[in-house]
Amino acid sequence: MLSPDPHRPQDGVLLRELHHRIDQGIASAIDLVSAAVIRADGAEAKTALSDVVELLSGHAALHRALAMPQGGALHDAATYIRKLGCAMRQSLLDRMGIRLAFATECLPLQSERCWRLGLIVHDLIVSGAKHAYFDARAGEIKVKLTRIGAVVNCVVLDNGSRLARADMGRERPISCDLARGLGGRIEHGFAAEFTSVVFSFHLSERERQANWSMATRRMRSRRPSAIGADPKMLRAHPNELGPPSKGSDVLGDLLSPSHRMAAL
Repeated sequence: MLSPDPHRPQDGVLLRELHHRIDQGIASAIDLVSAAVIRADGAEAKTALSDVVELLSGHAALHRALAMPQGGALHDAATYIRKLGCAMRQSLLDRMGIRLAFATECLPLQSERCWRLGLIVHDLIVSGAKHAYFDARAGEIKVKLTRIGAVVNCVVLDNGSRLARADMGRERPISCDLARGLGGRIEHGFAAEFTSVVFSFHLSERERQANWSMATRRMRSRRPSAIGADPKMLRAHPNELGPPSKGSDVLGDLLSPSHRMAAL
């Protein structure tokens, strides 16, 4: 089993214990290398060991960012993924010269499902950084998280070429298993100068109600006082929020030059 069953508390205890032991192991490694920096002779050796400390610290931050959110309340997946992205930039992407950009909207999810989504995004970003061939282009990975009715779409796109990546999907068994655990699916898209991965899944009933309530409050706050509500924008069911045609082309929206991405 890849992740704890929320109905089996012992799974959560084991996961927290494993997380704690890994965190302690990384901290011990940082202490040992930091001590070696002090004892090292020569500027070159000190610089090399200091780089190792910085790298380990980045991985420690990434490990903490990947922890499952605690508590029974819903957690904003957008905030969770952005924090994860900051940690990934520090531990990996900056060293590879790859820019990471996000376009996300507030998305309340249950803690275990938010964590699963974060693990999938992490795996897809790492895979893109590993397999992309940017040639002379500046490397860039974009993540877009949107909700259309009761369906969540997460797009991870990089501007690398297609070389040697036709079978890339076969190297993602963990992501596929995590996606199935959310009742979702992963699809791949290739072109000459970009590769995209789209992960889609349905909200649970609790998540659907929370997102619907949030969207309803947002629409009411934006409604001009002199203009009546547009009946096309308010539907009887959460699945029918807004015109289905708007925003349905998630990948096309992401690729549009006019779409602004927030760089981390």
